[in-house]
Amino acid sequence: MKMIAALALFALAAPLSAQSTMSAQEFDDYTRGKTLFYQSGGQTYGAERYLSDRRVEWSFLDGECKTGQWYEDDGQICFTYDDRPDPQCWTFEQGSGGLIARFENDPGTTELYEAQDSDEEMLCLGPKVGV
Repeated sequence: MKMIAALALFALAAPLSAQSTMSAQEFDDYTRGKTLFYQSGGQTYGAERYLSDRRVEWSFLDGECKTGQWYEDDGQICFTYDDRPDPQCWTFEQGSGGLIARFENDPGTTELYEAQDSDEEMLCLGPKVGV
């Protein structure tokens, strides 16, 4: 009897703990107008500024920013950048500490966690000049 009760409790609790992938509208509502900083393995990975009309600016926080856009494709959020037109597709979930992003082009390689939400501007230096 205890085993049946334990299994019933587990069955009820499982859906509550499961996180669902964000839709494009949920992602847009969460990110639009924000600059989000991401980390991987406890280390800063980069930041992305989410602008209107699904436009973005990405930086590895090295002073260089890449402009691009995102779109939804079969439940994934895909990004293309001016210098890299091949899509980089991710799924996003909202965890207790912010977004969790999984790189779907190769899901075993990258999982990013939102480190902070910042209203501050990313540092984007101008084009490199000189030799």
